[in-house]
Amino acid sequence: MREIVLVRHGQTEWSATGRHTSVTDLDLTPEGERRARTLGARLAGRSFALVLCSPRKRAQKTAELAGIGPIEVDDDLVEWNYGEYEGRTTPQIRAHDTNWTVWTGATPGGETAAQVGARADRILNRVRPILAGADVCLIGHGHQLRVLTARWLGLPPQDGALFKLETATLNVLGFEREDPVIQTWNA
Repeated sequence: MREIVLVRHGQTEWSATGRHTSVTDLDLTPEGERRARTLGARLAGRSFALVLCSPRKRAQKTAELAGIGPIEVDDDLVEWNYGEYEGRTTPQIRAHDTNWTVWTGATPGGETAAQVGARADRILNRVRPILAGADVCLIGHGHQLRVLTARWLGLPPQDGALFKLETATLNVLGFEREDPVIQTWNA
């Protein structure tokens, strides 16, 4: 059985400052572009039977700069929809909702953990048959890829909270024998 390589997009102005970013389509910062190129050097020579990418330009630009492709856009890889909390930081949200987390709190006008988990499950169901003979690469966003990792391991979507994910890092999901595991994280 083969591997799923996960790539979170490179740094944007909002990711650098902790602002929740889903539908807002931002460019990478110069540092985000640099790290995407560096990631590309680490993936040089690696081939993928399928590369799925979020439709957001920050994810697509990361794929381009890292030399990963050709990509197929998959809407299920978009970031968690933060609704009214789009563009806000956690401290700003907690100013009126003291104990809020994206994992356990309500996001007015946005998605629930279960909805994000359902999208992750669709992606995993799509790529599992390919893993019998080839590697797959998924390029997306922090919270969504963390939920996908939890679902890969058979955990509830909320357990994505356990996997801090940095921008433009190499992350690999695979198998130990037939058991799904994390092989590499934030490398």
